[in-house]
Amino acid sequence: MYIGEYIIISKMAETQYIKYELEFSIRSSVSILFNCLSSPSGLSEWFADDVNCNRNIYTFIWDNSEQDAELITMSNNYSVKFRWLDWPKNTFFEFRIEVDEITNDVILKVIDFAEEDEIQESKDLWTSQIHDLMKKLGS
Repeated sequence: MYIGEYIIISKMAETQYIKYELEFSIRSSVSILFNCLSSPSGLSEWFADDVNCNRNIYTFIWDNSEQDAELITMSNNYSVKFRWLDWPKNTFFEFRIEVDEITNDVILKVIDFAEEDEIQESKDLWTSQIHDLMKKLGS
């Protein structure tokens, strides 16, 4: 279930990138969800056709194209942050897992950057991808 979004405008390099957040309620254990967000095998089940990892460089493969991302940080069962190697150094995409202390609902936050005229398309793509993840999890 889609919960909400936040937008923060950041000017980077010559192109203006907008940082935004999307939130989704996920019915899954934190450890299973984290595996889907952090491991090459988990990511290849919903995010890309295939994912290879060599140290901290993940190669995401879709059809006949591939894109490399550096794993910036990983905090077990909490967050994973990547940076596309062909994007500015101060951009990233991050998956963050939060658990509501009262309801125990698991919330997945997706934090990413996009050019101003591509924000809606980027949000739509993430929403579609996260729905694929939710189907895989039976959520």
